[in-house]
Amino acid sequence: MTTPVRETTAPAFPLRPSARPGALTGVGLVLAGAVSVQFGSACAALLFPRAGALGTVALRVTLAAVLLLIVARPRLRGLTRGDWAVAGGFGLALGGMNLLFYQAIDRIPLGPAVTLEVLGPLLLSVAAARRVSGVLWAALALAGVALLGGGMGGLDLTGAAFAVAAGAMWAAYIVLGARAGGRFPRLEGLALAMAVAALVSLPPGLASAGGTLLEPHVLVLGLGIAVLSSGVPYTLELLALRRLPAATFAVLMSLAPALAALAGLLVLEQGLAPVQWLAIALVVAASAGAVRTGTR
Repeated sequence: MTTPVRETTAPAFPLRPSARPGALTGVGLVLAGAVSVQFGSACAALLFPRAGALGTVALRVTLAAVLLLIVARPRLRGLTRGDWAVAGGFGLALGGMNLLFYQAIDRIPLGPAVTLEVLGPLLLSVAAARRVSGVLWAALALAGVALLGGGMGGLDLTGAAFAVAAGAMWAAYIVLGARAGGRFPRLEGLALAMAVAALVSLPPGLASAGGTLLEPHVLVLGLGIAVLSSGVPYTLELLALRRLPAATFAVLMSLAPALAALAGLLVLEQGLAPVQWLAIALVVAASAGAVRTGTR
C-alpha cells in the first residue's frame, strides 16, 4: 500500500546537481518504505489463521490510526465542510483499499495480488497522459497479467477480483490523497483519513474475529504490522515526496509487485515459476514506462 502521488510536469531525470543529495536521500526513503509495506503485508498474512483477513486489517488500520493521531494531533477546529469531505473520502478509499487487498492475499499469493492491484494506478497514469504510448504501456501490463494468470494455472477468480478492486481504490486513494495534501499540513490529513478507515474496517473485523483481537500476542503482532505496513512507509513516503519529483517517486513505487513477490517468497514461502517472475517484470516495466511518459 502507497501514499498519494502529486501530479507534476517536472521531468524525472536528470536531477539538478544542487538537488542530487536530497534526491538520493529521497530514493532511499521510497525504497525503505516500499520494502517495509510489502514485508508488513507478508507478516499480516501470518496472522490470518488466528484473526482472519478482516480481523487483521481492522487491527492494523485501527492501531495505525491511534499512532498517527497521537503523532500528528490534527486540529479539528476551523475545518471547512470541504476539508471534512476530502478527509472522509480519503479515509473511505484507504479503508476500502486495505479491506479488499487483505481479502485478495487471503486467496492468492502476495506477488500476484500486488501485480493486479498496481493496475489501478497504472490505468490512472495512462488516462492522465492521454497519449498513444500510454495505450501501449497498458497493453504490455495486460499481457503481463494474462501471462501471470496462465503461469499460476489460473488464479483464484475471487482473489483476483479483490486485488483488481483494491487497485481501483488505490487510484482513488492517489487522487483524494493529493487533494488532502493540499488542504492539511504534515500528517494531519493522513491521520484523519486513517481514523475514518478504522471506523470502516473495525465493524467487519470485530464481527469476524471477535475477542481474538484483544489477545496479547495478537495485539503485539498487530502493532508490528501496523508500524511496518502503515506508520513507517507512509511517513517515509511523505518525506520522500518533499525531495523527489512525483514522476521519479511513482517510477520507484512501480517496483511494488517485485518487492511483494520477494516478501512472499522469504516470509510466506510462496515460490514463483520463471514465467510468473516474467509476468511481474512486464507489469513493473509497464508501470514505470507509463509514469515516465505521463504528463499532467
